[in-house]
Amino acid sequence: MAEAILLAGKEKRVLAGHPWVYRSEVSTIRGDFAPGEVLDVRDARGRFLGRGYANPASQIFIRLLTRKDEPVDRNFFRRRLEAAAAYRQKIVKNTTAYRVVNAEADFLPALVVDRYGACLVVQFLALGIERFKALLVELLVELFNPLGIYERSDVNVRAREGLAPESGPLFGTVPQFTEIDEGGIRFRVDLHTGQKTGFFLDQRENRRAVAELAAGARVLDCFCYTGGFAVSAALGGAASVLGVEISGPALALARENAALNGVAERCTFREANAFDILRQLADEGERFDLVILDPPAFTKSKEALPGAIRGYKEINLRAMKLLRPGGFLVTCSCSYHLTEDLFLSVVMAAASDARRTLRLVELRRQARDHPVLLAAPETYYLKCGIFQVF
Repeated sequence: MAEAILLAGKEKRVLAGHPWVYRSEVSTIRGDFAPGEVLDVRDARGRFLGRGYANPASQIFIRLLTRKDEPVDRNFFRRRLEAAAAYRQKIVKNTTAYRVVNAEADFLPALVVDRYGACLVVQFLALGIERFKALLVELLVELFNPLGIYERSDVNVRAREGLAPESGPLFGTVPQFTEIDEGGIRFRVDLHTGQKTGFFLDQRENRRAVAELAAGARVLDCFCYTGGFAVSAALGGAASVLGVEISGPALALARENAALNGVAERCTFREANAFDILRQLADEGERFDLVILDPPAFTKSKEALPGAIRGYKEINLRAMKLLRPGGFLVTCSCSYHLTEDLFLSVVMAAASDARRTLRLVELRRQARDHPVLLAAPETYYLKCGIFQVF
């Protein structure tokens, strides 16, 4: 097996538990390997650090699979999948849709597996895991007995690995639309073309928190996608909900989901740019008791962070101006590069400019089936702040 020898001092992050080795941290490669193959990682003194797959075309040169001197074979991947499933059995309750494998946080770098009822939707996000695709599909069938497995590797991150986007069935039959049950709330999900793998499973626990605040409230849900927060708020007793979304197909599903749960008469959906609607509603003198902001990631890179900060600040400032005194703001960011401290500072700056006072009610994260690897801050991406605005 080929070996990657790190530069002196570059082993510290790996020893602390981070699963990535960057190209700039490698001194030399001993032996031959094909891109995507597994190799050993050693420090400058030759001490074994771990074993992972390598891609010279990627800035993340090596993604560690194990820190033990053990074979990376069928039994290895079976054990990893079994451990991921056992964790979900403990922490996932009252839902038919959840994340089964959360990539690095489940020690299977670049692999995502989501369950939607009887079907699995998967993403292979790096060349190394792509090489094990056939084996992993075989194991997923063996362990989970799904009706079908559908691939949604149609994401930009694959380009950094030299991979083209891929989407389509890998096993059995997977319908384009399926219905899931989330704590008694029914959602219709587009598995073939919906965002991420079809639904924002990472917001499940945050949707419950929103429902607890919604009784009697006039609610505005911006970037509402297929109505996850909007329907949850309505079922929580909201007097009315206005959902705003720029995607027509997503809005069609939002309306279906409202009807599916018997709250269509209290939910109105508008196809528009959320930035424009926030300005328009303020100009019209509208006021709300609860505003929800769940925008897409405004930045995928550190270089684009300043522009993203301006965007986050603007939507939060405008949302605060729409809230009645004592109303609640639920604001989210799924941009890893916008760290928790920076996220809070942006919200504070927006409050200052809006001349509003904030009281932090709760700071939430991604759902527990999307665990965070403490040594890898990249696995903590979703921030959800709940504030009372005065």
